[in-house]
Amino acid sequence: MTELRKRGAGGGDPDSTENISDKHLNAFVCLCVSGQEADGDDRLGLPGDAEGECDGDSKADTPDVPLCTADIDNTPECLNKALEGLPPRWKNYWIRGVLSLAMISGFFLIIYMGPVALILVVMTVQIKCFHEIITIGYRVYHSYELPWFRTLSWYFLICVNYFFYGETVADYFGALVQREEPLQFLARYHRFISFALYLAGFCMFVLSLVKKHYRLQFYMFAWTHVTLLIVVTQSHLVIQNLFEGMIWFIVPISIVICNDIMAYLFGFFFGRTPLIKLSPKKTWEGFIGGFFLTVVFGFILAYLLSQFQYFVCPVGYNSETNGFTVECEPSDIFVMQEYTLPSVLQNTLRWKTMNLYPFQIHSIFLSSFASLIGPFGGFFASGFKRAFKIKDFASTIPGHGGIMDRFDCQYLMATFTHVYIASFVRGPNPSKVLQQLLMLQPEQQLSIFHTLHSHLRERGMLPQAK
Repeated sequence: MTELRKRGAGGGDPDSTENISDKHLNAFVCLCVSGQEADGDDRLGLPGDAEGECDGDSKADTPDVPLCTADIDNTPECLNKALEGLPPRWKNYWIRGVLSLAMISGFFLIIYMGPVALILVVMTVQIKCFHEIITIGYRVYHSYELPWFRTLSWYFLICVNYFFYGETVADYFGALVQREEPLQFLARYHRFISFALYLAGFCMFVLSLVKKHYRLQFYMFAWTHVTLLIVVTQSHLVIQNLFEGMIWFIVPISIVICNDIMAYLFGFFFGRTPLIKLSPKKTWEGFIGGFFLTVVFGFILAYLLSQFQYFVCPVGYNSETNGFTVECEPSDIFVMQEYTLPSVLQNTLRWKTMNLYPFQIHSIFLSSFASLIGPFGGFFASGFKRAFKIKDFASTIPGHGGIMDRFDCQYLMATFTHVYIASFVRGPNPSKVLQQLLMLQPEQQLSIFHTLHSHLRERGMLPQAK
């Protein structure tokens, strides 16, 4: 858009997108702006915008025209009537609170329904987040009446999901794949099929290139791929974490929710010192208060969940029942152990030892990341919204904005959890190894059997042959 403003006055390349009238530029900005209220702490107002605090990039990339706004209030009528007469600040506080409790209750219900429901929810959230981000780009793209952007965006979403979920099926559902002939073919040539599907979309994009709009089309092509990287890849990691055990899904998500709530409450009641210009209403008081309470919450939640096999066992597929199973012998990190406290704590607490689940120690690192680094996912989203002068990604949830507004920090947390498990926790997964063995040819399985049998005999775990 910077180039648009530099060359739009005339004299530019006639085959470029720069020669666009002010009327089109005005329409461009109007179409980009939607939503009701700012996300998180910004929801109470955007003083930075009024005072010109939006950075220079924002002003350089968009024309100097009045912002088009669309106040969409989708708050339930009964809630509006109940809160009628309250100051806007307190009304927003109660709307957020009531809707937050409703979402948390729904989250507990989904956990009760099991892994399948959780996977379906992750897929639904992924699609909705993708839709919200792509819709912003589509409004920009649609103003130039260019074909195929939205079609190709959704096509690439299907291709990437096919690749990731195909990998998951091959890894965790080997017994099912082995039983079904069509699945064997798809599993064997999965990556080639995925690449062929992507290549078809790539060729369609090249064929859709239109003279005078090349630059904009490549811009939107990059927009789609960055969205896929942020949304689809991260949601795949969420599901990978789930298969390691539902505790690795529930605890990271819960501590991000806790940090969001605690930081909001501390900022609402005690906030005085601004934290970052991207979110003018976020405060150091909320940031610090949220950190300490999130660590405590994560430590307690880890203790409670570590006691139940349902939460700590890896999610596996049972070929006999054709369903998911969460039965296992809990690993060492979910077995109570005795720890000797440092001398400083011994003098303070008058205890020499303490019984803890090792996972509780892991929860401290997860909580620290969720509190100290996780909010930067929200700051990133705030910067994105300010760049396009929108207040929310959508208006799906009253008082909260869009789904992406609620999950901006969750995706960053999912990546950290996946990396943390792979680096410090994960050991060989017998269920996954068995699934992979079942996909081998009979001769290969027999060779592995003889090798394993000889190895166990040498270690004295099997009697020597007579």
